[in-house]
Amino acid sequence: MLLALRRQLRARGHDARLFSSSARPLGAENQADYTCLGLGSSARRLIQLANPSAFMSLRRVIQDFRPDIVHVRLFLSQLSPLILPLLEDVPSVLHVAWYRTICPIGTKMLPNGNPCTDPAGVACLQHGCFPAWAWPAALLQLKLWRHWRGAFNAVVANSDSTARLLEADGIAPSEVIWNGVPATPPRPPLAGPPTVAFAGRLVWEKGADVLIRAFAEVCGRIRDARLVIAGDGPERSRLQALAEDLAVSSRIRWLGHVDRAQMESVFVSARVQVIPSRWREPFGIVAAEAMMRGTAVIASGSGGLAELIQHGDTGILTPPNDVHALAEALGALLENRELAESLGCRAREFAQRNLTEDVFVDRFIALYKRLASLVMPSTLN
Repeated sequence: MLLALRRQLRARGHDARLFSSSARPLGAENQADYTCLGLGSSARRLIQLANPSAFMSLRRVIQDFRPDIVHVRLFLSQLSPLILPLLEDVPSVLHVAWYRTICPIGTKMLPNGNPCTDPAGVACLQHGCFPAWAWPAALLQLKLWRHWRGAFNAVVANSDSTARLLEADGIAPSEVIWNGVPATPPRPPLAGPPTVAFAGRLVWEKGADVLIRAFAEVCGRIRDARLVIAGDGPERSRLQALAEDLAVSSRIRWLGHVDRAQMESVFVSARVQVIPSRWREPFGIVAAEAMMRGTAVIASGSGGLAELIQHGDTGILTPPNDVHALAEALGALLENRELAESLGCRAREFAQRNLTEDVFVDRFIALYKRLASLVMPSTLN
């Protein structure tokens, strides 16, 4: 989202620059204009509480660049709350993309899969969300963030669902701005075998195992059904073993981690894309991408997904973790190409109105103007 925002702002004549840590998950290319020290895997716990490199580097950037606005999307994973005092003299926006500002593990989900309704604190230890040795530092980090959160002039949530959880924790967002995705040509008419698509990190919260079980249920009556899975993660081996146990491994294609262009070239022929998440997705970017493409979507009816998808009109919502309900929805679309075409067409119309990068950037520029005008004449045109 930040790379898209930078690209779009620059295209409109603004000097937009990206500051990030040097940590690069999955070997991603460094595309930042400025970097500070970042650490990978569990070693990042060493700097999450206080990252002196982030503080000193960002201080130099602010002094040299003198930005009109600072837009922060992530800071608790690498940069640490130590950067927040630097923002007190610059109009700043916190763009909340997940639950890390109110939950040390970022999911607001208990180990048993139920939503967490407790504030961060002793409950994190009591529920077993955190090992005892890591709990004090995690709670101190959140305490520091709360102490300095007044450095932000505005808080933006990426969905109404995220906003409600923030408000329950005493953080009132200024507004909700949905994510935007690139406008793409419509996919061609559906042809070939009925194919199901999944994109996401292969972790328990994403529910790929729920999809594989549901897919196995429909394979008996839809003999040419196929499933394509894009993504990688710690659950991959277990998921492949599950597919073997259910005798559907020959019908599943594992793409691994691929870039968006590669994924789109395969998913363009899918009859339906499934987002079977167990957790409350804050937004659901893969759902937005599928809708923009014109692919019918089946998604868990919780979190931001329930805002993007109107059940029976622009997609189908099923209860999280419900294999049978997902199988029923899958069967309905895999056996009825016309229904899949119709849902996908209406989903694309919705995405073109509400989920483009232009809409996303327009709303942020309007917010930047309001904030900049509080302290200086705006230069944002």
